[in-house]
Amino acid sequence: MSVPAIHVDNVSLRYNNAQQALQHVHLSVPQGALFGLLGPNGSGKTSLFRILATLVTPTKGIAKVFGASTETEAAAVRQRIGVVFQSPALDDTLTIRENLAFQGALYGLHGAALRARIDTVLQHVDLTDRAHDAVDTLSGGLARRADLARGLLHQPDLLLLDEPTAGLDPMARRSFWETVSTLQATEGTTMVVATHLMDEAERCDAVAILSEGELVVEGQPATLRAALGDEMLWLATDAPHDLARDVNARFGGTVHAFDQGVQLLHDDATQLVSALYTAFGDRIQSATVRPPTLEDVFMAHAGTRLDADRASLAPAYSA
Repeated sequence: MSVPAIHVDNVSLRYNNAQQALQHVHLSVPQGALFGLLGPNGSGKTSLFRILATLVTPTKGIAKVFGASTETEAAAVRQRIGVVFQSPALDDTLTIRENLAFQGALYGLHGAALRARIDTVLQHVDLTDRAHDAVDTLSGGLARRADLARGLLHQPDLLLLDEPTAGLDPMARRSFWETVSTLQATEGTTMVVATHLMDEAERCDAVAILSEGELVVEGQPATLRAALGDEMLWLATDAPHDLARDVNARFGGTVHAFDQGVQLLHDDATQLVSALYTAFGDRIQSATVRPPTLEDVFMAHAGTRLDADRASLAPAYSA
């Protein structure tokens, strides 16, 4: 049985300012996977990446990359990983090819081998015809693809992508992900993507959901959604706390109250709508029944909305 690409055992991280960034995180990522870390800003995704990239050491627990400790075998770990940050780590004044040549030299690549590898990664990210363009002339999407080429240049076994599409428009995001999918197939690289976007997490083989430094649930996206049932009911209301309490008392199910409404997981959600309007019609602005999403999974397990800037937690009720 092959060693996992990532093995995190009971990892906690507290920064010098006493901020608790991670708490008792357990995680295992198999080799060759496209794995997602899903959570809002401040959930601990970047802190976990910093540990895996050997930039910080955990306060407690151990993290390993292909069996090597990120704390005691950091040099070995660095040789096997690539990192793509939220903002491209490129010199704006250099061309794409010059940036890649500099990156290759850092990893001991020179001469014909380096030139051939640069040609390969440029082809992978569809930037061959832009190789001699300065980075500061590129659009945001092209700069991200150039940075992806940088992260892949030394043929890492593990690529960490930290919010790699932040700030990109939908078309550039889609193009970036098409490139990532192709690269995973052609390079065979294990990829771990930190994101707060559900559609990106849905592309992953499996996801781990983080909230306030804790890993709250892990699994394949389809499996996590299926565990909530076939339907989810959202009730828009001005008084979510009171409505959640009363709905739970009368109809049961799993009920959570948030700033803008009530989430209800129930075996007969569609059939329940009429009864809800009969009982509480004057308090319901609208009712929406749909299949569960990963945001619903996040709300069910973390007790808050994935987009923490849109809504804060109100008391939740569960049958």
